[in-house]
Amino acid sequence: MKTILAAVDFSPITDLVVEQTAQIGKAFGSTVYLLHVAPPEPDFVGYEPGPQHVRDNVAKSIHEHHDVLHQLRDRVASTGVETKVLLIQGPTVEKIVSEAQRVEADLIIIGSHGYGAIRQLILGSVSEGVVKDAPCPVLVVPRSLIEADEEQESAEGIDSPNS
Repeated sequence: MKTILAAVDFSPITDLVVEQTAQIGKAFGSTVYLLHVAPPEPDFVGYEPGPQHVRDNVAKSIHEHHDVLHQLRDRVASTGVETKVLLIQGPTVEKIVSEAQRVEADLIIIGSHGYGAIRQLILGSVSEGVVKDAPCPVLVVPRSLIEADEEQESAEGIDSPNS
């Protein structure tokens, strides 16, 4: 497994995705690509660019995403795993799949938010779309792992003699 693409969205599941990516990347001596797909530019009527304040807000958001992505890269790289970052805009599922093809990923790692069926029906599911269209195996990190961690930390805090 030479190349791993990990898609991160900076939600609470991101830490677990990064942790799993670092562990697997280290175990296999892989190169890891951390990918964040930012929302596409807002569409405006005509060919003129949008209002300046909208363009400024988009640029600020992209810059903030860039900084967070590099912090995540540093976390993975600190485990000895070669790590690169990718920040692109566009439709999330399409961009994850196309980047996986471009970097010739052997594995995609992605988190699942675990939203209910109604929300998934209306909004769709990124992890489901990636699994369906991926050019390689996909590891989906479930939200339930976060909840299990929180429960364990809470139980440890109650039983801890230092609390």
